[in-house]
Amino acid sequence: MSAERDGEVIRLMGDCPAGDAETLLALLQQEPGLGVDVTEAGGLHTAVVQVLLALRPAVRGELRDPFLNHWIRPLLPEPSPR
Repeated sequence: MSAERDGEVIRLMGDCPAGDAETLLALLQQEPGLGVDVTEAGGLHTAVVQVLLALRPAVRGELRDPFLNHWIRPLLPEPSPR
C-alpha cells in the first residue's frame, strides 16, 4: 500500500494506483483534519488526484511528477503555519 497514516498525516509513497484512492478517501473521511504528505509520491492515478481535489486536505511537499507538480499541486491547500 502506498497510502498510509503516520500520526497526523497520510503519506503517499511511490506510485499510487487507483486502489489507493479508496484508502485515501477512507482515511480522510475518518479524520477530516489529517494532512497529506506527497514528498515521497511518484505517479498518482487520476482517482487519487480526484480524492485530493474533492476533499482538499492540507498537502505538504512537492510532487515528483512534473505535470502533477505544475498543474495539480497549486490547486491543493498548504498546511496552516503553527
